[in-house]
Amino acid sequence: MQTLYDSDRFAVLHMEPDYQPTPPILCADGRPPAQALTRYGFALVDKRRAKEVYLDGEWAELFQREISAWYDKPSCEEQVQAILESYASLAQTPMFVH
Repeated sequence: MQTLYDSDRFAVLHMEPDYQPTPPILCADGRPPAQALTRYGFALVDKRRAKEVYLDGEWAELFQREISAWYDKPSCEEQVQAILESYASLAQTPMFVH
C-alpha cells in the first residue's frame, strides 16, 4: 500500500497486489488448486464525509490514467480536489476507526 495523496479533505492509497509464487500444491483429489486472483486498486477516502470508495478494474484503470495526467501536466490543488470529489461521490461505505 502506498499513499499517493493526502490533504485535509482526501487521502488516496494505491493498493498493490502482494504476489508471492508458491510451489504447486495438489488438492485432495489430485487437481491443482484454483489460482488466487491478484487485485489492485485505489482506496479514496473522503475525510470530511467519513466515506471510502475502493476503485478496481476499469475504474482503477481510468483513475490511473488521471493520476498519470497529474504527473505529466501538474494540476492545481483545486483541479485535483474536483477530480477526487467526482470519485468520492461514488463512496457509500462509512469509515470506521478501530
